[in-house]
Amino acid sequence: MTATVGTSPDVKVHKSHVRTLVGTGIGNAVEWYDWAIYATFSPFIASALFSQADPTSAVLSTLAIFAVGFVARPFGGFVFGWIGDRIGRKTSMTVAVALGAIGSLLIGIAPTFQAVGAFASVMLLIARLIQGLAHGGELPSSQTYLSEMAPKEHRGFWATLIYTSGTAGILAGTLLGAILTGVLSKDEMSAWGWRIPFLIGGALGIYALFMRAKMKETEAFEAEAPQEKRLPMWPQIVKYRKQALQVIGLTVGLTVVYYIWGVVAPSYAATALKMDRGAALWAGVIANIVFIAALPFWGKLSDRIGRKPVIIASSIGAALLHFPMTWLLKDSPWQLAVSMSVMLFFIAGSAAIVPAVYAELFPTHIRTIGVGVPYSICVAVFGGTAPYLQTWLGSIGQGYLFNVYAVILLLVGIGFAFSIPETKGKDLTV
Repeated sequence: MTATVGTSPDVKVHKSHVRTLVGTGIGNAVEWYDWAIYATFSPFIASALFSQADPTSAVLSTLAIFAVGFVARPFGGFVFGWIGDRIGRKTSMTVAVALGAIGSLLIGIAPTFQAVGAFASVMLLIARLIQGLAHGGELPSSQTYLSEMAPKEHRGFWATLIYTSGTAGILAGTLLGAILTGVLSKDEMSAWGWRIPFLIGGALGIYALFMRAKMKETEAFEAEAPQEKRLPMWPQIVKYRKQALQVIGLTVGLTVVYYIWGVVAPSYAATALKMDRGAALWAGVIANIVFIAALPFWGKLSDRIGRKPVIIASSIGAALLHFPMTWLLKDSPWQLAVSMSVMLFFIAGSAAIVPAVYAELFPTHIRTIGVGVPYSICVAVFGGTAPYLQTWLGSIGQGYLFNVYAVILLLVGIGFAFSIPETKGKDLTV
């Protein structure tokens, strides 16, 4: 008689957790990588896809299209939120990463302005709108999926995967930028080198697509009653308008300071402060490593003491240190590394756990779209315009106004943090 050797329940749970973390993380990393490399390589995009009759106008136009990509995000939040709450979180995440890959590939193969004129700029616009739709759907879908799959006593820690994987994607793009600018000449970068990151992003997106196709749906979604999945969407959004407003309030300051310090700071230092581009990118790498290291610290702390104290303490730290770190930043790479690292450590407090907080504010049948629509609108209005507003105010000698604006938004977020209920340990299946 042959004995049958089975797999223990603990091993099955472990494998399921690994598939969840890897599948969610790699897709999220690719989406953020695609989004960030646009900011990193915007000067080269400006020179290739816009008229060089006025270089300053070309850079501003490139940043404007960066903002236009954010306009599509609320539509992505609604469409993919509807898919996530009606068809499934897994389907929403899979389609979102596929769209992101298409957008990246379009940018990578876009013809130059010299070759086709304004059509080059139009193709860039279309690609960014596609990426905006994808990113608008990716974040709420992956946040909801991860929060529902996480053990409730460790949900704060699991939630850190969103910004950990996303920052890893940004870090990969920044590293690639530093390497390319180091080994290629400026002419080579302008001619074809800037396309490499986008083509790589497209290929990674296709890989993430296959990874997510193998993932399973969350128990919370599968356990939901069929009639709840058919409830009219807009009345439910209106019903939970208070929670939607809280999502906006918690996001508004975070999205602006994160894009300032976590995404565009190296590019800003190189263009506005005339810092060596390669050195600025390496400073960004160091700071983002600090950010990744800080995320699990804040996430575990929230599982122990609660979500509200962590958000409030970290946001106060970011607000108090924003001006000092801005004054520190002049024209040296070490100043950029220190200022970014300090700010990103405190920004990490909110970034680590807001995915869990957002999910814990809504019931299952409205969770994805309830987060996706207000979050995407907020990021579009405030995060999408941040690089352009920062550059424009700096160009007219009023850069301090942008810093005042950022601190005010952080204070708004602190106020909203006091308004949310403490949701640590909440059961998301009910």
